[in-house]
Amino acid sequence: MNTEHAEIKEALSIENIHFYNKYGYLTASNAFNEETITKLKAEATAIVGGKRGKIDGAVDLEENLSEEAILRKYAAIHFPHKISPLMKEAASDSKVANYLSALVSLNVKCLQTMLFIKGPGKKGQAWHQDEFFIPTRDRSLTGVWIALEDADLENGCLWVIPGSHKDGIIKKRIENTNEEFADTTTLDIGSYNEKDFVKVEVKLGSIIIFNGYLLHMSLRNNSSNRFRRALVSHYCSAESMLPWDQDGRQEPTQDFRDIFIVAGKDPYEYKGTQNLSKPFVRPDVINFNTDEFRKNLKTKK
Repeated sequence: MNTEHAEIKEALSIENIHFYNKYGYLTASNAFNEETITKLKAEATAIVGGKRGKIDGAVDLEENLSEEAILRKYAAIHFPHKISPLMKEAASDSKVANYLSALVSLNVKCLQTMLFIKGPGKKGQAWHQDEFFIPTRDRSLTGVWIALEDADLENGCLWVIPGSHKDGIIKKRIENTNEEFADTTTLDIGSYNEKDFVKVEVKLGSIIIFNGYLLHMSLRNNSSNRFRRALVSHYCSAESMLPWDQDGRQEPTQDFRDIFIVAGKDPYEYKGTQNLSKPFVRPDVINFNTDEFRKNLKTKK
């Protein structure tokens, strides 16, 4: 595979768009400057430390903890933009919006943000496709991964299988036995082998854009003292209705409306928007979208 056009240079090119359509991902170095990244990293510490608002599943922290001790508490927090205008601003960044307008639709909405902390020793996430969790009507789901620090093989960078998005098929989930992953299940990728896997190492301030059907995963953070913080947001065309119940956290719906527009207009503006999603801590053992998970969640309500 020729990766010459995998990276966006000064501006998104026709060759970049062709690469994305064929392989399902792109990167862009220095999409966010160092000053912005420094602010986002400080904001991440404030969020994890409970200084920005309530987070479901968070624990009370002892006083006078170091920044490192605070960050080690969690692997990831979902919906940080609900308590952090700075995180929402990053997810709405004009450069990101311009890329999405060219790759997804002239009208783009954001429906989820996730703040990954992934401290030393934290496990990765098994092979998955984001459209499995967040189904759109038109296969337009797209992830944008903002690197808040360097992400490489040592601290658990992203891995992808280029081109795995093209058939639009959601793969079967099977039991996970790999200790590198925090999940109880993974995808059956029997039709692929390791030569198909590509690691996507990026520097802080870079972004990774990837299709919702693209097979991707990350391995354990094997560093002794490095975190792998990243802000990951999910978008889709604003034309697509969104039958998403957040793995049973929300009531089933034909069109989830807790969204915000990042590019263009909202074709369904007349419906208004809702404020439903609440920040929560991702569990260390990931068991999303299974009957057992849904049953346990309903019991807790």
